[in-house]
Amino acid sequence: MRRKPVVALSEEEAKIELARLAREIAWHDYLYYVQDRPEISDAEYDALRARNTAIERRFPHLVRPDSPSKRVGAPPSDKFPKYRHPKPMLSLEDAFSDEEVADFFERVRRFLGLDPTAEIEVTAEPKFDGLSIALHYEDGRLVVAATRGDGYEGENVTRNAMTIGDIPKHLQGSGWPKQLEVRGEVFMMKEDFLKLNEAQKKAGKATFANPRNAAAGSLRQLDPSVTAARPLRFCCWGWGVASEWPYETRWQAYQALRSWGVPLSPRNRLCRSFDEVRAYFRKMEEDRATLPFDIDGVVFKVDRLDWERRLGEVTRVPRWAIARKFPAHRAETVLKAIEIQVGRTGALTPVAKLEPVTIGGVVVQSASLHNKGEIERLGVMIGDTVIVERAGDVIPHIVGVVKEKRPPDARPFKFPNHCPVCGSLVVADGAILRCTGGLFCPAQRVERLRHFVSRDAFDIEGLGEKQIQTLFEKGAIRSPADIFTLPQRNGEIHLETWEG
Repeated sequence: MRRKPVVALSEEEAKIELARLAREIAWHDYLYYVQDRPEISDAEYDALRARNTAIERRFPHLVRPDSPSKRVGAPPSDKFPKYRHPKPMLSLEDAFSDEEVADFFERVRRFLGLDPTAEIEVTAEPKFDGLSIALHYEDGRLVVAATRGDGYEGENVTRNAMTIGDIPKHLQGSGWPKQLEVRGEVFMMKEDFLKLNEAQKKAGKATFANPRNAAAGSLRQLDPSVTAARPLRFCCWGWGVASEWPYETRWQAYQALRSWGVPLSPRNRLCRSFDEVRAYFRKMEEDRATLPFDIDGVVFKVDRLDWERRLGEVTRVPRWAIARKFPAHRAETVLKAIEIQVGRTGALTPVAKLEPVTIGGVVVQSASLHNKGEIERLGVMIGDTVIVERAGDVIPHIVGVVKEKRPPDARPFKFPNHCPVCGSLVVADGAILRCTGGLFCPAQRVERLRHFVSRDAFDIEGLGEKQIQTLFEKGAIRSPADIFTLPQRNGEIHLETWEG
């Protein structure tokens, strides 16, 4: 459904939409920050936030107490002890064009009372796509590590962070403050991610959607030995509290951090003009696909720390920094077929089968179409040339149809009236179609069993997707209770001889 332009919204319509956006963004924050399994792309998420911001600017008196513009991240999980950040871990303002970055520089000049033509030196840094973490040092020794959480309260993951080789357990050299909070990103190299997924697959365990999810899921393990076995990396992008901080610029501070053994990106640069800022972004955009790690943009930060202190923060973002986001990876290809998958709640999900196409260095052969409502919104037909987007390395999905290239034999997709797995009646639930078979439907039963043993539920080691499928097909399990009697029945069903 196409949304009304913000300028055309009535006050009542704006109020209703702000309520919807607050719920929707909170849900996606929970999936991303707590569950480590986002279901929409970064570009779609950014669009939701941008619309929320635009409506609030036009109707400032309608800003809600639970507005996404007042919130960072999501509340921490109950799996770990909570840790209150002594200084909030804020988010960043996003920019999607050179003009928006130029506006940022203009706002900084106005706030500081500088000449409109004055150049502002900024640090330029890759924006790592991982999980933000704060490392607290006392007398040079690491004592606490905590995730960002909602920006004010995170999860205490000290035991897990201690297993990451890149994270200094004791600062090197001399001159470090008695108390220092180092902030940065835990991430995973692309090659290590592929190897981890291959190992997960061979072990019959669930694979990760992308390196960011793999890194977040690996750090937030209840068993530190699992974290220790995962190839996690760390890169610093800043600091929080510091008992002494004699540096005049961010660039000077970065050199000090590096001398203490704190890893920083070798691609950091000091830009002395807006032309250098643009050139840095273009270079990183050009190199993005060949980098050994995922980034989803670059960050520009005012270099002078006295200016940073004067600029301060607003609600959830600092005035002294901005993130220039990359456009989503997109490509055109042909939609060959649409297959239906049945999930654990009975939802029928259409999956597009595509002519293979390379997007962002990855060969894509299938993409999500989400639901019946999305197919109708796109007006997509089998045989169409479609635009496929892979943003933030989430599951690729179709975002548009090139209707000028539609062949004469293109045909609309017809959803089945009965479940393709169990034959039960299919009913509409808004834009989603559902199988009414419930636990009678093998697909729903298997998916529920998979969920039961997954990281989000009982987190049962050694039982992955392949094993569950095999055990179900062999009749060894039909309900969660059967899982707990497997050891006693091992001699009867000979688990060790089964594949998967």
